[in-house]
Amino acid sequence: MAKYVDGYVLPVPKKNLPAYRRLARKAGKIWREYGALEFRECVGDDLDVKMGMPFPRQVRVKPGETVLFSWIVFASRTQRDRVNAKVMKDKRIANMDPKSMPFDFKRMAYGGFKVLVDR
Repeated sequence: MAKYVDGYVLPVPKKNLPAYRRLARKAGKIWREYGALEFRECVGDDLDVKMGMPFPRQVRVKPGETVLFSWIVFASRTQRDRVNAKVMKDKRIANMDPKSMPFDFKRMAYGGFKVLVDR
């Protein structure tokens, strides 16, 4: 069965990484409770690349920030839509104040992807 992936790229102030990690652990638990197959949060390590569009430039990283690359895997797009609807209604997520987030929503890139190769 083809899987479906939600992907995210976002800038996070380095000083906010501990708070972001706490938030991500909580969010990952919630997404997995509702049926996500995988939940991954990765912090930039080798971002000074010479080819293509480097992630820091793509999300307009400011001094003191780094890039997070994240994804959630689902069984299908239909299952993703069901899981995300439940997650967004969950009080642990729905009651979060966007202004208290440890990152800037406006510079986050997000999208849903059909899996092309799964090896």
